[in-house]
Amino acid sequence: MSDKLQWVEDELRKLQEAGLYNRIRTLSSPQGAWLSVDGRQVLNFCSNNYLGLANHPRLVKSAKEAVDKYGVGPAAVRTIAGTMDLHVQLEQRMAAFKGVEAAITFQSGFNANLGTSPALVGIADVIFSDELNHASIIDGSRLSGAQIVRYNHCDPVDLEKALEEHRAKYPHALVVTDGVFSMDGDVAPLDKIYAVTKRYEAILMVDDAHGEGVLGRGGRGIVDHYGLHGKVDVEVGTLSKAFGVVGGVVAGNPLVVEWLRQRGRPFLFSSAMTVPDAAACLAAIDILEETTELVDRLWENTRYFKDEMQRLGFDTGQSVTPITPIMLGEAPLAQQFSQQLFENGVFAMAIGFPTVPRGKARIRVMISAAHKQEDLDQGLAAFAQVGRKLGVVS
Repeated sequence: MSDKLQWVEDELRKLQEAGLYNRIRTLSSPQGAWLSVDGRQVLNFCSNNYLGLANHPRLVKSAKEAVDKYGVGPAAVRTIAGTMDLHVQLEQRMAAFKGVEAAITFQSGFNANLGTSPALVGIADVIFSDELNHASIIDGSRLSGAQIVRYNHCDPVDLEKALEEHRAKYPHALVVTDGVFSMDGDVAPLDKIYAVTKRYEAILMVDDAHGEGVLGRGGRGIVDHYGLHGKVDVEVGTLSKAFGVVGGVVAGNPLVVEWLRQRGRPFLFSSAMTVPDAAACLAAIDILEETTELVDRLWENTRYFKDEMQRLGFDTGQSVTPITPIMLGEAPLAQQFSQQLFENGVFAMAIGFPTVPRGKARIRVMISAAHKQEDLDQGLAAFAQVGRKLGVVS
C-alpha cells in the first residue's frame, strides 16, 4: 500500500480496537417486522419504517404503475427537464397534509438540509443550532458559511441568552432544531423556541424527519403537535422513514419554497427524485389521510415496549417517542450486546461515537406499527436474556 494512505489503515485499525468499527450487515428481504439479514431470519428493531409502509401493497402498486407510465430515471434536474407532474402533485399534497402553503421535494432529507440553510443565510449571518442536531443540519450550517452558535440541548432559556448576545451583530439569523432527536427520542420544546425566535426576529427552521408520521394529528408532525401552523418558517422532512420510501421535503412559508427553487443547490444541480418514489409517496399520503390506524398502533406498541423494558431494569434514556435507546455506556459493550442479540434472533444495532458522544453508546430500538405483540415479547425476552448474561440488568 502507498505510504500516503497508511494513515487510513491505521485509523481503521483504531476503530476496530475501540469497538467503533461499523460492520455493515446485508438484507435480502423487504422491510418489515422480520428481515433476512446475512442469511438468517431476525426480528427487526433497526429500521425507521415507523408505519410499516416500506413494503405496503398500495405503495408497491403505485410505484409499479408509475414505472410503466414514466420509466425509471428522471434523466435531468428539476429546473431543466426533470419536473414530472407527479412531483408537482406530491408537493401540493405534502403542503396540504402538513397544513402549509407550499412545499418542495429533494432527493433526500439530508439533501434538503444541505440545500436549505445555505440558501437562507450566508457568511455575514448567524445560525443558532441545538448542540445535538443531526449531522445533516450541522453540514448544511457549515456549508452556509454563517457563524454557528450552539445552544444547550432543548433549552430555550440558553437559546435566548445566545440570541441576546449575538443577534444584533448579524443582518440575518436562523434558529434550527431537530423536532424529534434521532438518537435520544426526545422532542424539542418548539412552542417555547418559537416564542424566543419571534422576539428576536430570527427565521425558525425545524427538521421533522422523525416527527412526520409519528407526532401530530394522524402523523402530521411536530408543528401540528404544538399547534404552530403559520408560525414556523421552514419544516424540513424526509420521505424515507414513516413514509416508507425515499426523498426529502421542505414545507412552510411560500417565499422560502420559491427561493429554494431558485437557489437550493441540490434541487438545481442533482437529478430529480425518481417518479416511482414520488408515486409511492403519494400512496403513503393517501393512507395517512384515510385513517390514523397505523399511527395509533405505532404508539400502542411504543408504550408497551418501553414499559416492559423499564420493568426489566433497562435505562431507556429521555425518549418520549418510538425511538427507544437502551443506554449501555461504552461502545465495546454495546457492540457485544448487539452481536448477542443477533445470535438470539434480534437485529438491533449498536450506536457509538461519533453518532453519539463517547460514553453514551447504546442499542437503539426502532418500534414500528408492523410489529405484533408477540414480536415485541420475543424481543423483550432476548433483551432480558442478553442483559442478564452481560450484567446490564439483574
